[in-house]
Amino acid sequence: MVSTAPDTQQTAIRKTIPAGIALKGEQRVVIHGVTWEGYLQILDALPQSRSTRLIYDEGTLEFTMPTEDHDFSGRMIGLFIRVLVRGFGKKIKTMGSTTLNFPGLKKGAEPDEAFYIQNQPLVSGRNVDLEADPAPDLIVEVDITNTDIDKNRLYASMNVPEFWRFDGRILRIYQLQNQEYVEVESSPTFPTVPKEWLYDFLEQCRQDELAAEDALRDRLRQ
Repeated sequence: MVSTAPDTQQTAIRKTIPAGIALKGEQRVVIHGVTWEGYLQILDALPQSRSTRLIYDEGTLEFTMPTEDHDFSGRMIGLFIRVLVRGFGKKIKTMGSTTLNFPGLKKGAEPDEAFYIQNQPLVSGRNVDLEADPAPDLIVEVDITNTDIDKNRLYASMNVPEFWRFDGRILRIYQLQNQEYVEVESSPTFPTVPKEWLYDFLEQCRQDELAAEDALRDRLRQ
């Protein structure tokens, strides 16, 4: 069961986007009734260098065309995570939007960001083999517009321990418990870091990304 945490952070949330600014969300195309083999054929026919991302869930194939607001949020959240990993003395392997296919589940995804942190030593120095290796420890998805895919159920079925979902204004963090996601107020990977740090970071990044990174590093040292 997915529990819903109360929206106690509304004041902090609004700092990420100036008042009166509308976000431009992703464009999506959804096709139903696509077989696993059909999905693989489409995936193979597309060029490697593309911005469109695919996600497949038992017959439903969704194409996502990111916008500037989408890509900015995803990349800056990824940067935020990398700075935290370094600050806490952890290790990291970045998967980015690498295609994550699980034939046994008939599910596949190209998330905005994916990371091995706790399991980084298991996959260090080589390509990941999802038939033998665990799924990434932390996945990030930016969904400004609605999606037909139940991403919470999708990534829970892949056994992704932690899932961050950002709608352009609000970050929701989910932890895998008994094969289902439960919404939590702080990241299991970074339990002492409040969400407000991310909201502050994104606000500062809109003005100066390098200065925002420096400010976050200073905050961690303090």
